[in-house]
Amino acid sequence: MSDKFFFKGRKTPKPKHESYGYNTKREVKIGTEVNPLTLLVQNAEREAEILQLLSDNELVGLITVDETQEENVVQLMGLLNKPQTTRFEKTPNRNDPCVCGSGQKYKKCCG
Repeated sequence: MSDKFFFKGRKTPKPKHESYGYNTKREVKIGTEVNPLTLLVQNAEREAEILQLLSDNELVGLITVDETQEENVVQLMGLLNKPQTTRFEKTPNRNDPCVCGSGQKYKKCCG
């Protein structure tokens, strides 16, 4: 049915970026030029280590050296030690050959 029977006035058009799949609610990734990591270290030697880690992983960070405060590199370690997704092998369908190598169908052998 058309809208002309139930709707008086002009129908608002859908914005173009929504129809093309453009993500308008995207957050800026941490560790980039726009959103750098904020890191706090206690000495210059540790700062050199952190700079090496940042350059190896192509990340951007603001490093502050302060001996009086506790070291804070939680954001960097969180990015470097992401948990891996657990993947399971797919179980064979009933009519597929059995994985044990008997040559029979899965439903007749191990299913």
